[in-house]
Parts: sequence; C-alpha cells; structure tokens
Amino acid sequence: MKEETLPHPSQPQFDAYTPAETPSIWTTFKSQVGTKEGWWGHYSWAEMCLPSIFLKGKTKTPFWGINSQLPLGLAIVMGFQHSLAMVSGIVTPVLIMIGSGPSSLNLERSDQQYLLSAALIAAALLSVIQITRFKIWRTGYYIGTGLLTVVGPNFASIPAASAVIRNMYINGYCPTNILEDGTTQYLPCRQAWGAILGTSMVCSLFEIGMSFLPPKTIRRLFPPIVSGTTIFLIGCSVISTALKDWAGGAGGCASMPSTGLYSLCPTTEAPHPLPWGSPEFLGLGFVVFVTIVLIENLGSAFMKSSQIVIGLIVGLIVAAACGYVDSSTIDSAPVITFTWVKTFPISVYGPAVIPFLIVYLDNILESIGDITASCDVSGVEVEGEQFESRLQGGLLADGINSFIAACMTISPVVTFAQNNGVIAMTRCANRLAGYCACAFILLYGVFGKISAVFLAIPSSVMGGMNAFLFASVTVSGIRILAYLQWTRRDRFIVTCALAVGLGVTLVPTWFSHVFSYTGNNESLKGFLNAIETVVNTGYCIGSLIAIFLNLIVPQEWGPETIQEIEEREKEEREHIRDGFRHNSVDEDPLEVAALPVRA
Repeated sequence: MKEETLPHPSQPQFDAYTPAETPSIWTTFKSQVGTKEGWWGHYSWAEMCLPSIFLKGKTKTPFWGINSQLPLGLAIVMGFQHSLAMVSGIVTPVLIMIGSGPSSLNLERSDQQYLLSAALIAAALLSVIQITRFKIWRTGYYIGTGLLTVVGPNFASIPAASAVIRNMYINGYCPTNILEDGTTQYLPCRQAWGAILGTSMVCSLFEIGMSFLPPKTIRRLFPPIVSGTTIFLIGCSVISTALKDWAGGAGGCASMPSTGLYSLCPTTEAPHPLPWGSPEFLGLGFVVFVTIVLIENLGSAFMKSSQIVIGLIVGLIVAAACGYVDSSTIDSAPVITFTWVKTFPISVYGPAVIPFLIVYLDNILESIGDITASCDVSGVEVEGEQFESRLQGGLLADGINSFIAACMTISPVVTFAQNNGVIAMTRCANRLAGYCACAFILLYGVFGKISAVFLAIPSSVMGGMNAFLFASVTVSGIRILAYLQWTRRDRFIVTCALAVGLGVTLVPTWFSHVFSYTGNNESLKGFLNAIETVVNTGYCIGSLIAIFLNLIVPQEWGPETIQEIEEREKEEREHIRDGFRHNSVDEDPLEVAALPVRA
C-alpha cells in the first residue's frame, strides 16, 4: 500500500509534500476491493475510537494524502465521520430560517421536512464538485479545489434572511394574524423563501465574477480587518436566537403572553409545554452543552470530530425520556424524498440584494481561509501558482454551487471549516473519504425519516447546541482580528465598525423610525426598505463601514502598533525615572532645601 511522503518534522508547517498523481477512482477500487489489506489496511483503530483516558501512549498514525490508496473500509469509516461533522452545520441554518418567530418563515411542517432533506441532498451533490475539480475547457481556470472540501448552507445567511423576513412581516409582504389575546401570529410565508432564493441566484454572480480575480487582489480589497469584523458581527447577531431557543423557543412564546396558543412553549399543543425560560428547558440545553465540553476534554479523536452531533443525540435521548419529543413529525415524514418535490415562487426582492451581496462577500472571505486551512492540513502547497489555482477553483465552485443550490430550493452554500479539524485529528485528507461522506449525507437527505428527526428535536436542545456553534463563529472573527498589528489605524476602523454594528445588533430597531414616507410610490418604498434593512442588520452595516474606512484611511495614518506604543511609553517612564535619580544625586542638598514648597 503506497503512502505519500511526509516532510521531516523539523520543516516549517507550510512546506508541502509532493502529492501522488491523481489516480482513476475505478482503477483504485478494482485493485483494492478483492483484498483484506485493500479494505482495512494497517491502522490504529484503538487510538482512533477509544477515549483518550484509556490510552497509555500514542502511536503514530499514518497520513493519507489527497490521492493516496486509502483502504476502502477505512474510507467508509472516515466518510461517516466527516458526514457527522457536516450534518449539524447543514441543518442548523435551514432550521433557524424556516422555524417560527417574527424573523423566520413559519413554514408548514411538510415544507420544513422537505427543505431539510433538500439541504442535505444539495450539500452532498455540490460537495462532489468541490472535491473532484474540473478544468474549464481551453482556459487555465478550474471549478473545485480537488481537496477534501465539502460545502453546506452558510451561517451568514441567517442574519441576512432574518432581517429581510422581519421586514417582510412588517411591511405586509408576509401575512400575520392578531389573536384574541393580542399576540401577533406570524403565518407561513412561502413566497418569502422564493424571494430569498431568487435574490440569492442574482447575487451569486458577484462571487462567480470575483473568483476570476487574483487571490492577492481579493485579499487586498478585503483584508483581515474586514473579514474578522464581519465574521465577529455575524456570530454576535445570531447567538441571541440560540439563547431564546435554549429557554424554550424563539417564536411567539418568547414574548410570554399570559393566555392563548403561545402562553407555553413551544405551544400549548406540544407534548410537554412549559413557560418560556423554565428550568427544565434550560436543563435540556445544558445537557447538550456539557456533553460537548466533556467530549472535547475526554473523548477520542473520532468523538471530538463529531462532538456537536453526539451532544445533540444525548440531548435528544434525555428529551425523549422526559416526554418533550413529538414523534408525529417523524411519523408524518415521507420515507423517500428528493429535491423539487416542493417548489417555491421565485422572485427578486430588492431590499434583500445588499444583505445577500454581503453574504457572498462573507462566502469569499470564509472560503479563502477555509481552503487555505484545507491545503495546510492536507499537506499541499499554501502559496504559489498551484495554491492560487485551488483558491480560484474553490471560489468559483462556491459561486456556481450557490446558484445551483438556489435552483435546488436551498440558501447559499460555502466551503465548510469543521472538516479541516477532522482531517487534522485523523490525518486523513483523502478524497475517497470525501466521496463516502457525500454518499452518507445523500442518504440522510433521501430518506425523509432521518431528516425529520431534526424537526422533532425540542428547541431547547437545539439552542444548547447552537449557542456553542454560533459562539465558535464569533471566536473565529476574534481569531482573525488577533492577527492584526493593532495600529492606531486598525483600532480606529474596528472601533467605528463595531460601534454601529454591535449597537444595531443590540438595538435592532435603532433605525426603524427614520423614514416616515406613507405615499403610494412602491419603488421609493422598496428603496427605503432596502436602506432600513441594511442599517438594521448589524453585520451588514458594520462590514460596509469596515470596507469603506479600509479603502479611504491611508496606511501611513497611525502606523505605530500597540506593542510599539507600550514600549515607547515604557522607555519614556524609565527615562523620567533615570533623570529624576540622576538629578537627585547631582543637586546640592542646601539648594533643594531652599526651594519653595508647593501647597
């Protein structure tokens, strides 16, 4: 069995090994399927699967490069592991956007079941494009990275869609109903999802066009000070939704009416309804959160890469045992389903264009980082012509995939980062494992009963998981900002962006009463709604401020870093102290005594 040559441990992290030639998948399969070694090879299964507390010493695990001959059984196991790492990231954005509340679509249960299945199917099929990598005929451009990079719905779509949907309910685009107790009931809004899909199709052309620019140009236009601020604000904008779910739900029950359908969470018709914020709900979310923490500290490599899903499963088991799970959701789901079983009226919604352009800007920034990390953990070049070709192919694939995803009734997709952690822990970057992961995700989507399980999970269980996920998005933004030199210029730009971005996130109605136009000009109404949507979306206005200031504030303005300022101030203080000591020694005691005393 041929393994790829690894660099010496003393070499720098980014020194790439020489990858094997791209093999024929069918030829590789035929050569391995008939032998025991071809199926299982020589691998430390104990180190892979047992918790770390049971392992006395660690054995060196072989590294499987992108084109190595990976044993077929191991490819299936690794593919299953990658699918577990993917599944929570795929379903969570869709669950939030189609759920209940003033900023969600409040779709019927059958539509929700379909969209979850469609998201899994789309992620599986579109990931194949990223992994395979196709060359565009008679050009030097590619589609796909040729690495074990998978895709799924982008978390940046959540705040954009939430802001747009909230605006739709306010201006009457989506229907509402006032209940007898005065509570506003937000009715299903299928046309809103169609408008989001149509707008996504149009805005995907932005990422497709940007993919043909040199990566250095993209990085110059959108440096870490912009990407870090944007990602940080995205995480901050969605974590409140997770905490509302953790307490019982982000829908009508979050306002805690004294009577009516939403007086208990999620509704009075649920199997085990309770008031919003009940300790039982908080306890369910806490079970998920603590499980994730314990697995991170005590779990095996296999468990750590799937900690989110394992935490969700543990929370679901506890919730089911306590009577919080409504099994009718699973019972009513179809056994087999596929995309286009249900369709939505496609349109372009003007106020959503700018927010979704920024979603695709986030796609670009996120993909550059994720693809760079994928190259690093996969042992291939992270600089040079080959690396830039992979970046170009990955960005173009994300843009095309997002257009196709909208055609498959799913929100924009982006290259996932969590699978890089699986590669780093398992030392398996092989594309065959990626294809197996796609096969598992496809099965999860095609079999409707599996995807329906996610709809049966109580909101408090999902909230405990999402709090961890969304906080990790925020931390990713902080990590990017930590690489800045923090000159006066950097501090000024980030301060301006966060002042408005964070402020609007905390007070989302800050800009809602600026325009008072009540005329019949629909075009003007749409334009004003677009401005209001952009300004009232924290990450949107914050990223625009960061981009604008980064372009106009000169690099020479305030070039000193915080470290340099601190060192200069330290030297000044030491100089003053030294001068004081020297002057004290040189002065005549009689002259000092004769000096006037200041009151």
